[in-house]
This record gives sequence, structure tokens and C-alpha cells, in this order.
Amino acid sequence: MQAASIQKTKTMTTARKTRSVTPLSRHGSLGERIYIELRQRLQHAPLGPEDRLLDLEVAASYGTSRMPARDALLRLANEGYLVGTTRGFVAPTLSLDDVREIFEVRRMLEPAAIASVAKRIDAVAVGQLTAALRRARQAALNNDGEEMTLANRAFRDAWLSRVKNKRLTATIARFVDHVQTVRINTLGSAETRQIVVDGLEGMYEALVNRNGVQARQRMVDFMTSAERAYFSFRKAEIDNSKPAPVLRAQTTT
Repeated sequence: MQAASIQKTKTMTTARKTRSVTPLSRHGSLGERIYIELRQRLQHAPLGPEDRLLDLEVAASYGTSRMPARDALLRLANEGYLVGTTRGFVAPTLSLDDVREIFEVRRMLEPAAIASVAKRIDAVAVGQLTAALRRARQAALNNDGEEMTLANRAFRDAWLSRVKNKRLTATIARFVDHVQTVRINTLGSAETRQIVVDGLEGMYEALVNRNGVQARQRMVDFMTSAERAYFSFRKAEIDNSKPAPVLRAQTTT
């Protein structure tokens, strides 16, 4: 029976008696195919704090030997998707400085990349962008953070797939994936969902008008707003976790 979601992989350590085998694509080496399939699952549903992946159990879930599964997990660890431990592979823990650095790298790469696409956007890509933007607007109306995450990804995939430099495409995609948990957390806020819609609309306008200069600036604005929203969310989260101050009664003389 084919695993329906990343939950199948995430619960390998808690449901060891259940052995489902996931069919893989016929293209590429076995390790490469497992890597691609696991990466796609992690993109849509990152591991939780208590989840871990064990190479033997990953191998069993794909009906293969240990080595291809371990090769795939090590590659994901090398690219920052996972962290190896003595008890399997877990999700990385991002500090505030880590997130700042990721946003900094993305600001160096993504504005130039989207500007290069704007000059030669095609009708198929415009159709995909239109559908993704419509989906994002509906998600905002429905207060649906999960759907907004998917719409945002669809919009990015539409323009990113038109970048000619495939190494640049892969690098951008990897850094975006590293803050997937950040995006899922912040999109629970209606205010952040509206920021996303506004940002997508601005980039959409620049792309369909084939205005590279405008597309670059709209991406800078979008990422600045996204970073600001994240750190505002984290500040509120930290403040809410602090114990309430002890108020001392004042005495009068």
C-alpha cells in the first residue's frame, strides 16, 4: 500500500510492525529516487521535534536494502534537510541567527533570478502563476494557512522552473525548503497571509508585464516583509513564554 504522506515515514519508529512499501520512479539510481521522494515529503510536511528517520526502516518502507536509503538520508543531511544523530536522522533546529542568514542568502539570489525570468516569461508560466495567485487569494479568504503554503509554493515553482541556471534553481529551492517550518508557523496568522497575497500580486504584475527591474524590487519587498513577519511572530512567541512578572505590593508610610 502506497504511503499517503510524510506521516508514513515519520511514524516508522512508532509503528514498526506496519511495513508499507512505497513505489519509486524508474528514473535514476535507487538512492537518487529515494532522496527525491523523501525530499518532496519533507517539503510538504517537515519532521516534528520528536520524529526521526532510521535508515533500516526507510529501506523497509521502500522495499530496498539499507545502503540506498542511507545514501539518500546522508545526502539530505549534507544539504541541510536533516541532521544525523546516534539514533537516526532528525529535523535541524534553526536558531534566530540561522534564519537571518537564510533570508540574507535568499535576498542575494532570488531577486536576480526572478528578474531574469520576467524578461522571457511564457504563456504556460503565466497560466500557472494566475492559478497559484487565485489559490492564494482564496486561502486568505478561508483563513487556511496550509492551503496558503501550497499556493505560495505553486507560485514560486512556476517562476523558478523558468530560471535557466539549474544550479541556481536548486540552490534557491534548498534554502527555501530550510525555512519550511518557519513558513508553516507564520502562515497561521491572517495578517501574514495577507502579506503573502500582497507580495504575490506585486510579483505577478511585474512578471506578466515582463518588467525585470520591477520584479527584482517586488521580490526584495516580499522577502523583507516575510522576514519581518517571522521575527515579529517569534518575538510574540518568546514574550508569551516568559513568566508573568511578580508585582510587589507598595507600602505607604
